[in-house]
Amino acid sequence: MKFIRFSILALFIMLVISANTFAHVRSNYKVASPNKKTFLEFGLDKGKLMYRTFYANTEIIKWSPLGFAVNDIVAGEKTVIKSKTQRSNKGKFAWSLGEDDTITNNYSEIKLSCRDSFFNYNLIARVYDGSVAFRYEIPPQTNLVINSIKKEITQFNFTGSYILYQYNQESIFTPVSIDTFSKTCDFPATLTNGKFYISIGEADNRNYTKAELKRGTHAHSLAVALVRDSVVKVSGSFFTPWRTISVSDNAIGLHNYSQLYLKLNPPPVNAIPAWIKPGKLIRSQLNTKSGIDCINFAARHNFQYIMFDAGWYGAEFRDTSDPTKVIPAIDMPKVLAYGKEKGIGVILYVNYVGLKQKLDTILPLYKKWGVAGLKFGFVDGLTQGGLTWLASAIKKVNDYGFILDIHDNYKPTGLSRTYPALLTQEGIRGDENSPDAFHTTVLPFTRFLAGPADFTFCYPNSKNSFSKNLKVSMGQQLALSVVYFSPLQAIFWYGQPNDYTNEEEIEFFKYVPTVWNETHYLAGDIGKNISVARRRGNTWYVGNAAGLEDWKATIALSFLTKGKSYTATIYEDDDNGSIRKRTKQLKKGDMLQINIKAKGGQALIIEPVKPHPPTTSAKGKGAVQLR
Repeated sequence: MKFIRFSILALFIMLVISANTFAHVRSNYKVASPNKKTFLEFGLDKGKLMYRTFYANTEIIKWSPLGFAVNDIVAGEKTVIKSKTQRSNKGKFAWSLGEDDTITNNYSEIKLSCRDSFFNYNLIARVYDGSVAFRYEIPPQTNLVINSIKKEITQFNFTGSYILYQYNQESIFTPVSIDTFSKTCDFPATLTNGKFYISIGEADNRNYTKAELKRGTHAHSLAVALVRDSVVKVSGSFFTPWRTISVSDNAIGLHNYSQLYLKLNPPPVNAIPAWIKPGKLIRSQLNTKSGIDCINFAARHNFQYIMFDAGWYGAEFRDTSDPTKVIPAIDMPKVLAYGKEKGIGVILYVNYVGLKQKLDTILPLYKKWGVAGLKFGFVDGLTQGGLTWLASAIKKVNDYGFILDIHDNYKPTGLSRTYPALLTQEGIRGDENSPDAFHTTVLPFTRFLAGPADFTFCYPNSKNSFSKNLKVSMGQQLALSVVYFSPLQAIFWYGQPNDYTNEEEIEFFKYVPTVWNETHYLAGDIGKNISVARRRGNTWYVGNAAGLEDWKATIALSFLTKGKSYTATIYEDDDNGSIRKRTKQLKKGDMLQINIKAKGGQALIIEPVKPHPPTTSAKGKGAVQLR
């Protein structure tokens, strides 16, 4: 009993010490967001560089350490802030490849020029409405050669316990307390305490390593961990990726920050070129007939691309397989020519083995062939070497005029802003990996906050239900094509085109776009349900999906235009494992009743009612217009 009492007392003392470790930080620098509701503060505690954040007059991150270990110096331990510069940015930019065609980019920025021992570095921070972002800059040194970063000191000390939706790469999500979890978690990481919803992310990673989050050294704390490389090599002027913190009062509010990574990356050299065309694709079998059949299917169903996946040039992991040579089963010139005739582009998969060997060879060759785009496979999106190579390869593909889809473990950090040909990437547990309805309703609040994802839909057909892969209904599959954002959507990942004779069930895919003029998250909670409305032109598309429990709700259609009448075509699950279609008249302010069974979904197309053209009487000169 004495031992137990001593342990409890020791724990209490530890928590008190932890809570007051940074109680005397001297705060000298405070930056407010444009709406003055989000604040970021910096200060020094006996030379230690610290920060904290506020949202809606509430402290979210209490005083937490900053810094990094470079060579044998721990920058941030004995820091002197030499100077500061501040500026504000108010602007917007067009983004025709996104969820909204215009992105507002307002923020306040501070740059602190710091010195630690003989080492100079800069801390750059931006404060947006609801978000903060900061990064480190290593400028050229006068009498010191910097060659490595060994770790980051950056921590996130919360004011209390939060539930973290832990995951790595393409894994499932596990809700766990930040006080007890023993693994690491990828960016973007989503947390909630029931009152606030927080996303911690990473932007503009083009020559760093893949950082992750681990438990920090204080109570209710997370820390940045460099688990993939023992050191990050540094040369010349060097920037670390942005670390971001976004806060919302509810789960759907997190979507307001889904464009943050784009804002934190440099714009493209020129405007988005006209040759970059978003769209939908069907994956072809590895033979000429399937390629032709897929092109015909794509042309009939308003798809823009077909894809030849792994194997079209031989076994993908063998260095003897040559991505300049096509297997005999595929007459590539014939397929490419037919695609051009039908207005359908062909995307070719190339594995990392072939890419590293022949990227500079295949780009001009594929341009000569008339290929529309590339899909990178099994790349290294984890290490500094892999990510540095990828950034260079993305630029080359963009400059050569191909669209790009990167698969497997790579997740976006906003590089599509600089290289818009990068339409999408995987870095997600998609349909081919059999996600359940909990997973599908967690994704909008987690991974999709980083940017587009290729979900590899495995929609059933008349010959194959793909029951091994699909754990949700047909209706939810339709809904998720609206809920999940990707300028390039792989709609039919498995299945041959001639097996899709169920035209009524796949009709929605013919109409749904992949880029949008306007987006609203209407309702939902993490792992429970989600409703999203997106507009293209004058037409709205709505996707509603339920998690592992039935979902009943009422949603106001406040996004519709006042004074207009609309017809909603509703695609939903029937009671026989198929799709039922019905129509309904709607107007702004009407309430949409949602009644969806567990694992189910519903997709809507809401179009303005076209006015009837005037008719005239045929009785002579006095013709009268009738209404």
